[in-house]
Amino acid sequence: MSHSFTNLLTHAVFSTKDRIPLIPSDIRPRLHSYMGGIIRRLHGKVITIGGTIDHVHLLIQLTPTLALAEAIQKLKANSSRWVNETLHLPTKFAWQEGYAGFSVSMSNVSRVAKYISNQEIHHRKKTFREEMRELFMKHQISLDERSMWN
Repeated sequence: MSHSFTNLLTHAVFSTKDRIPLIPSDIRPRLHSYMGGIIRRLHGKVITIGGTIDHVHLLIQLTPTLALAEAIQKLKANSSRWVNETLHLPTKFAWQEGYAGFSVSMSNVSRVAKYISNQEIHHRKKTFREEMRELFMKHQISLDERSMWN
């Protein structure tokens, strides 16, 4: 695609399976770094990665030849395999089945990056459910409560 020019910025969010708290602060930097490597191997760019004990937020730039769903599938599969082979947690690590993805304009990159970097502070006041409800409302996505929390 030598004549295609894009700037596809996405704020992606997904949690651990059943929101089990498997990402303590001592392993979070290693996991985020590994996830960044996966995105770079997919020829994407990581602007920032953050999260808490049970979920992750990424602000990434993908190439136009890679669908977001494919990128997230590879990211989740490879990172969960790495966690299980490397970190030896007390229980098997897995990500939730789905994800949320929101487009980000260049004018909002710094604001979204700051939001992602401050997840620990943010979640002192808000639950994951409250956060996701707000993001869905802000991006005008209808939320199916029955399937969202599986």
